[in-house]
Amino acid sequence: MTNGNIVRLDFHSSLDMLDLVQVVSDHIGRAAGLDDESVHWVGVAVRESVINAIKHGNGYDAGKRVHVEFTTLEDVNPGVAIRIRDEGCGFDPTSLPDPLADENLLKTSGRGILLMRSFMDEMEIQRTPDGGMEVRMVKRVNDAECRTPSI
Repeated sequence: MTNGNIVRLDFHSSLDMLDLVQVVSDHIGRAAGLDDESVHWVGVAVRESVINAIKHGNGYDAGKRVHVEFTTLEDVNPGVAIRIRDEGCGFDPTSLPDPLADENLLKTSGRGILLMRSFMDEMEIQRTPDGGMEVRMVKRVNDAECRTPSI
C-alpha cells in the first residue's frame, strides 16, 4: 500500500470542532478520488466516530484530546484511510449491545458503530496502548463506485 498525503488534526474534546473535521474529511475524500456519494458517507462515518470519541471516549473532558488522521491511499485500489483516537478509558467493543435486537430498536442511540461499518469498506476498533480507543476506517474508490451503504 502506497500512502499519499497525510493530514492530522489534534484538538480538545469539543463538538465545536465537528464542522472543521467535516470540511477536511470532504476535501481529503475528493482528493483521494471518491465520488460525491462516497464523500458524503465517509463524512457521516467520520462525524459519528469523532462524536463518539468526544462524548463516550473523553467524556466531554476539554483536557483530553481527539486525534484524527486522514491518509490518501495511492495503491492499485486508491481511497482514503482514517484513524480517530480518543484519550478515554477504552471499552470492549464486543460488549456493545446489538442495535438491531428487539429491545434496542426504539433507543435513540447505539447505532453509530453499525452505521460506520455499513458506510466504510473496512473498519476496526481497538484499544490503544495508552488506554483510549482507536477507530480505523478505509473507503476505497473502486469499492465505493459499486457499493451503496446497506444498513
